[in-house]
Amino acid sequence: MGPLSGCHGRHRRQAAFTLVELLVVVVVVGVAAGLVVLNLGSDDRRVVESEATRLAGALEHAAASAQWRGTVLGVSAEGRGYRFWERAAGDRWTALTGDDVLAPRALPGALTVTPLTYSGAPVAADAILPLRPSGRNEPYSLALASSTWSAVVAADPLNRVHVAVGALAASR
Repeated sequence: MGPLSGCHGRHRRQAAFTLVELLVVVVVVGVAAGLVVLNLGSDDRRVVESEATRLAGALEHAAASAQWRGTVLGVSAEGRGYRFWERAAGDRWTALTGDDVLAPRALPGALTVTPLTYSGAPVAADAILPLRPSGRNEPYSLALASSTWSAVVAADPLNRVHVAVGALAASR
């Protein structure tokens, strides 16, 4: 019985965790949980920033496309998405087709997009902001927003589009 009990006692000792090992595991799990929370919190910012950058690229492409086509193109923000237009005869707008970059875009999640200004003045929510074939356009801006982050996509008269992302102030 002596050799078996000694061997059994040693085996039991190897199978148990020490207090230090348990504390290390708790710390590692805590750090991992903290990183997950940080990533989830900043994910909203990344989505807003990504969609604003995508819109900025599409706007630059639309301005260049208006010049190449020799026609007036426009953009409208429709709350949950945006779309591009072409001005047809009689100043009538028709939805633009045949260009994957300028295809209508539905925004992911709870993002919204609204037009802010055109030529320094506020614009109606259903406005179509024109992009001229001359390449000289009025400055304009659109806003993308989630519940916690927003981005302003603004273009200058030379069609340089800039994105500014910021946190929304907490409502009190």
